[in-house]
Amino acid sequence: MSSEPIVPVSQPFRHRLAIERQSLTHKFSIAGHEGYVIVGLYDDGQPGEIFLHMAKEGSTVSGLMDAFAIATSLALQYGVPLKVLCKKFIHTRFEPSGYTPNPDIRHAKSVMDYIFRWLALKFLPPVNEVAEDSINPPPVPNEIPAIPIRYTPSSAPRDVFRPVEEREPPAPPIAELTPVPQPSLASIQQPSDAPTCSECGAIMGRSGACYVCMNCGSTSGCS
Repeated sequence: MSSEPIVPVSQPFRHRLAIERQSLTHKFSIAGHEGYVIVGLYDDGQPGEIFLHMAKEGSTVSGLMDAFAIATSLALQYGVPLKVLCKKFIHTRFEPSGYTPNPDIRHAKSVMDYIFRWLALKFLPPVNEVAEDSINPPPVPNEIPAIPIRYTPSSAPRDVFRPVEEREPPAPPIAELTPVPQPSLASIQQPSDAPTCSECGAIMGRSGACYVCMNCGSTSGCS
């Protein structure tokens, strides 16, 4: 039997912090929910552990934040880059969420969203958006100059190329409608068999050979 060579597998190594380490404490408030985040630092100033304390001890949010802080601390000590964690947990949405007094983070979608956005601002290099945009600058929209309208004999209005004195005079204004004289009440009779008005339902009266409504003025068809 041929023995296959044993390839050693590298085991993950935990980089523990020193017994005495520098730390950074930050107080936050999200929609009235206050809390503290404490970041333990390595000798080079990079974060190696975090602690999260919510104002309401014993609540569900407080217990979840404590467990999440332990998991994040272990991930940092086992070499997971902070940039990867921030990219994964920023924009996580759940309650409590809302406005914050931090001028750099005006609105937080959740406690995780706030914590990792704050960690990114403190420990990650800022993204040089100006340099990235300078590589492939976006096209600047040019203002479209006003194009003068030029008429041709085929597309011009009818009187553009005619002298002013030869142009057709404007159409006269529409005459106002004169009211139609209504028959007088004395000439209107209301027989017992008069029909009802189709417009308003009132009893119509006879006016000559036709019927007219004394309520709305409509007739039975005679002009």
